[in-house]
Amino acid sequence: MPRSTPTTLALPPFAGATRILVLISVAVFFAEALMHWVLSQSLFSLVFGHLALYPVELTHGFIWQLVTYAFVPLGLYNTLFTLLFLWFIGAMLEEARGGRWLYEIFFTSVIGAAVLASAISFTHVFNLSELDGGIGPYSGIYGLMIAILVMMGEVEFNLFFVLRMKAKYMVVLYLVFDTARLLLHAEPFDALLNLSGALCGYLFLRFVPRRGLLFGATERYYSMRNDYYRSKRRRAAKKFEVYMSKQGRDDVHFDKDGRYVDPDKDPTDKRWMN
Repeated sequence: MPRSTPTTLALPPFAGATRILVLISVAVFFAEALMHWVLSQSLFSLVFGHLALYPVELTHGFIWQLVTYAFVPLGLYNTLFTLLFLWFIGAMLEEARGGRWLYEIFFTSVIGAAVLASAISFTHVFNLSELDGGIGPYSGIYGLMIAILVMMGEVEFNLFFVLRMKAKYMVVLYLVFDTARLLLHAEPFDALLNLSGALCGYLFLRFVPRRGLLFGATERYYSMRNDYYRSKRRRAAKKFEVYMSKQGRDDVHFDKDGRYVDPDKDPTDKRWMN
């Protein structure tokens, strides 16, 4: 269940999907630092240069950038703050909905934001360009923040470890800030990525079943499978009814679901149905 009492920045549990997301980012951070120290600049650029998101490169088949950009580090202090924030809100959401659900909303926001922002960049509105690049997990984090806004809006945070405010006001503040960045052309592609991540997070909450995409897909699969078997049973019942009619047995009938109707039983009594 979502928390209903105020919370501070006391360290939450470091486990599950939240831990995996944070550790992947930490591993990439140290790998990049090591490679930058060991490799030449040209070789380093060859290895890491195509992990960031560049809309123009997506059109040339570099589709892995839709995911990898979210784990490219932003610098030491920015990475530290970002991963702490991901840890706090990720742990809260994982406690409420589970690790699989957290993965799904995070990567839906990351990939959806990359696709949407890249497509808009080709229109050149807001001084955008398809040559712009984006890195960092903020698109995914913005998707998580929308979930915090919807599910736990009254929970209180210590913003920047100083200012105490409710989650809903904190999220709105971030959204207003990035909207201003976009309109004022201050790193507009990064701002658009963040806002697109928030939109994708909202769409995930709005249209995906409460238990997640995988559960919804599985439920849909079994529903289609059961519908198929029911249709087969109806066809078989119809054929059997025709066959029995040819044998002079006009008293053999099946209902619309292909279940045998016993002529000696009350047709409104559903307890006997096989």
